[in-house]
Amino acid sequence: MITLAVVSAAFISIMDASIVNVVMPHMRGSFNVDLSTITWVATIYTIAQIITITMSAWWSTLLGRKRYFLISFILFTLASILVGTSQTFTQMLVYRILQGLGGGGLIPVAQAILRETYPANRQGWAMAMFAAGVVLAPAMGPVVGGLITETLSWPWVFYINVPVAAVGLTLVSIYVYDPPHMKRGINKVDWMGIILIGIGLTALQVVLERGQDEDWFDSNFIIVMTILTIITLTALVLWELRTEEPIVDFRVLMNLNLSASCFVVLIFGIVMFGTTFILPQFLQNVLDHGPYETGLVMLPRGIALFCMMPIVGHLYNLVDYRILMCGGVMLAVISMFLMSGLSLQADYWGMVSRLVILGFGMPFVFVTLTTVAFSTTPVTDINSATSFYNLARRLGGNLGFAIMAILLERRTALHRVNMVGNITESNTTFLSYKETLTEMLVRKQIDPHTAQTKAMGLIEQTIDKQATMLAYNDIYWFMGWGFVFVVPFILVLRVKQT
Repeated sequence: MITLAVVSAAFISIMDASIVNVVMPHMRGSFNVDLSTITWVATIYTIAQIITITMSAWWSTLLGRKRYFLISFILFTLASILVGTSQTFTQMLVYRILQGLGGGGLIPVAQAILRETYPANRQGWAMAMFAAGVVLAPAMGPVVGGLITETLSWPWVFYINVPVAAVGLTLVSIYVYDPPHMKRGINKVDWMGIILIGIGLTALQVVLERGQDEDWFDSNFIIVMTILTIITLTALVLWELRTEEPIVDFRVLMNLNLSASCFVVLIFGIVMFGTTFILPQFLQNVLDHGPYETGLVMLPRGIALFCMMPIVGHLYNLVDYRILMCGGVMLAVISMFLMSGLSLQADYWGMVSRLVILGFGMPFVFVTLTTVAFSTTPVTDINSATSFYNLARRLGGNLGFAIMAILLERRTALHRVNMVGNITESNTTFLSYKETLTEMLVRKQIDPHTAQTKAMGLIEQTIDKQATMLAYNDIYWFMGWGFVFVVPFILVLRVKQT
């Protein structure tokens, strides 16, 4: 019951970060705003969520872990209702901030509760359940959001949180208790730490989420935000290491397993959630799939991932964790390299087979890593440890979105330039193809001059689509090597398994 309650809470909190991506076009019509403005619905939620994730250990100490979890759950639920009833765009942003503040507290605290609920020989299974929620949520968000929007309306994307929260709140109230060793209360509020976290993480998220729209460092706004990020986050680390009761305890990162695990999950967050970001775009913009077809292509990966989670949780006690993680990395690398060979004629089963390999591989990494990360962490530091781990995972996802967007734009431009360079009067293949298109258009009763112009337009469209296809192939290839990059850090981990 505890597992169901806390995992469902973390699931809907994470899902609400990605579920809005498919409903934004409908929300634009409701609030009469442009595309750049509506994306703040996602950005503002992420900012609030990440700030709260960072501070969750401090709040748990101040209020008690169970009480803080219940308050966060209630705030998230009420804000979900308010988001659905928003009449103006300003109201929407305010309610999304409240929703993010509530949702951010659910994720690390849910993991901490699971970590201390289960004995050592059941940790693999417990972390498998948590990892299932964390990894499935961003993948299921666009699918669920698309289905709800097509059958009902966009506010119901947020209303569906209410019944899940009602069950979760009841179960948490009955079954969850704070451990006796957990410290409660604080003697002094770290106001400077709170201010530095708020400014630093907000500036960082603005850079990551808005950089592409603002043309990155060609924008003075992004330059200022980047400088502000560096200054405030550096000051935060220096301040927190000196204060007696820090709002963020950086000392827990002296634990090698935790710090190495945070780095690995950061890299995997970049690649894994970057994949979640580009796959729907690739399927819809390049292969011309609709939202429903896109969901059908992505669903088998989620099913494979979900089925493997408990299996890996069981294997954790039987197989060396480094073998499990390296095996998962190998499957992920194979999947990405196979994806890098796709063409515009890619069929359904060709796509699904490649993604299912990734679905089988990810649990070997996420479940095992989530278990290993806290295996040497003292129980008194578990709240701070889970906060850092989930912060690294979340930042990795946001870095992934930004990196994939940059790569897609620049590789598309590069391939387009290369292909356009081959369109010359000396290229017989081009001339033959252009002549064939022109003749085809003339047979449709279009005059020869117009037919030639239209033929060149069709060739331009083909070049654009092919350049984009090659750019996606490059991205998958880069992601494959990104997975390889984490292997040395996996081998650094030293944990005695139970």
